[in-house]
Amino acid sequence: MELQHGDRDDIINRLKRVEGQLRGLQTMIEEGRDCNDVLTQFAAANRALSRAGFRFFSATMEQCRLNPELATAQGYSSDALEKMFLRLS
Repeated sequence: MELQHGDRDDIINRLKRVEGQLRGLQTMIEEGRDCNDVLTQFAAANRALSRAGFRFFSATMEQCRLNPELATAQGYSSDALEKMFLRLS
């Protein structure tokens, strides 16, 4: 299901930030940075990626609400949506 441009752009921006965080983590490890600092960045990147996933799911749910016929045609039943949601947690 295609997302609204604003939703898609927001999710892509979130993923780009995560990408930057991951590159920063690589550099921190290469430079031998303090374990506490590295783990803090791991936690931040993990949270940011999780939030991007939830944002994507939320936008998908909104599209299902706005286009129930399309959602049904694509197999987005309530059971299927629940299983998708549980994969994120």
